[in-house]
Amino acid sequence: MAKELTTDKGPVIIEGPVSREYLESLAINQKLNNFRNATRQKEALCIVAGAPDGMVYIARHDQEIIGYVLFHSPNEYSRWAKHPRILELGAIELSREWQKKGISTAILKEAFKNPLLEDYVVITTEFYWHWDLRNSGLGVWEYQSMLKHVFGSVGFKRRHTDDPEILEHPANMLMVRIGKNVTRNHVEMFDNLTYQHSIIM
Repeated sequence: MAKELTTDKGPVIIEGPVSREYLESLAINQKLNNFRNATRQKEALCIVAGAPDGMVYIARHDQEIIGYVLFHSPNEYSRWAKHPRILELGAIELSREWQKKGISTAILKEAFKNPLLEDYVVITTEFYWHWDLRNSGLGVWEYQSMLKHVFGSVGFKRRHTDDPEILEHPANMLMVRIGKNVTRNHVEMFDNLTYQHSIIM
């Protein structure tokens, strides 16, 4: 699937899920370095796109990747790996040169047109230390509010959990989108995973 956006910097193509081979044929914007340097980030995208359970959607200007969102199975050591119907939205990133043009929301909306995602509980774990606070000009709570708005545009809702990494800072969030085809049994399984540590009085 593909969609074209008109922006003041030129046309942007939103497309995916894209293949590893296609990603390898494209350049990557050097400002896509929030998680790792751009070259390594492109390698990470290729690995996810080549995995059986991986999906990568990109925003492209000419032959350059300017943004992406990726989905993969949870880390095998995480609590979420115990669930057969969980996919993790592993990252979403947009080059600083292309921000505030509605592109992040457009990538998410294009991705969630994929009917496969209706079969899954999709989670994203948002940690404030990954946020681009310095370049965005936003404070922690403003950035959190922006993320809730962007993810909320495709049906994500914040969920409470006793996951220790989420609890490390009050701005951290677990956000969840339950697909239309997820069974009640799988919803209950997910609910049970959100709290795993009983409180000892």
